[in-house]
Amino acid sequence: MRVMITLSLLLNIAVLVPVCTGLITNANWALASYGEATAARGILLSVYLAIGLVSALLLVIREPKLVSALLLVQVVYKLTTPMTVGTIANPIVASNLGIAAFHAVTLTLIWRARH
Repeated sequence: MRVMITLSLLLNIAVLVPVCTGLITNANWALASYGEATAARGILLSVYLAIGLVSALLLVIREPKLVSALLLVQVVYKLTTPMTVGTIANPIVASNLGIAAFHAVTLTLIWRARH
C-alpha cells in the first residue's frame, strides 16, 4: 500500500509539473490541448497546482486518509471528463482515464489495509 501511495503521488507530480508549466508559459501543445488562456483555463491551472502541491505535501505527511481524499476526488473528476468533454479520443481525457485507473488501485489497497 505504501509503495502505491508514493507512486500515485509521484505520478501526480510527474504529470502536473509539465502540464502546469505548459499552461503558465502558453506552450504550443498547451494551446492545442487546452485552448487559449481564459479565466476557465486559469481556474483549471489553480486546481492542477493545488493537486500538485498537496501531492508533494502528502509525500512528507504520508497519511493514508488524506491521500485517499485527494485520490478519490481525482478519480471522480477524471472519470467524468469523457462525459463533460464528449469524447475519449482527446489525449487529456485518455490520460485522465489511465491515471484514474492507477489511483483506483491505490485507493483499493488503502481501503483493504483498513479492514
